[in-house]
Amino acid sequence: MGKKSFDSIQALKAFVGAPQVTGDAITVDQETIDVFAGVTQDRQWIHTDPQRAATESPFKTTIAHGLLTLSLVTGWYHRCFEFPNRKMALNYGFDKIRFTGPVPSGSRLVGSFRLERVDDIKPDEVRCAWHVEVHIEGAERPVMVATWLMQIRY
Repeated sequence: MGKKSFDSIQALKAFVGAPQVTGDAITVDQETIDVFAGVTQDRQWIHTDPQRAATESPFKTTIAHGLLTLSLVTGWYHRCFEFPNRKMALNYGFDKIRFTGPVPSGSRLVGSFRLERVDDIKPDEVRCAWHVEVHIEGAERPVMVATWLMQIRY
């Protein structure tokens, strides 16, 4: 799938309520989980100790950090969308982040985006609210849902 392109605020506003756009799958393997654990200094055993997780975890394997799942959102976003003529974009933050299921090591995740609203901030600047879902490939129920706010200036 090619990138969805927004060359103006009007193009963004016209996309509000359109069907979701879904990115390609990303595999979250143990190496990815371990690197994330090292960067964040969160080495809880349920993420980093496959032997212990196999016997003591209800998931019988290690699981990805919720914040690792969240951090993948920006990569999907940049692979799904482009903004020619944009002068600036800022991550304004997230509302209502929910981690609704575990992400077992080895899972293939897909992220999807639906533009819920575009709010005018000042001339040539808007704040976009994206409904974001992350699913394990092929699963009906998401493992993460959130509203992501991006501020864009053209």
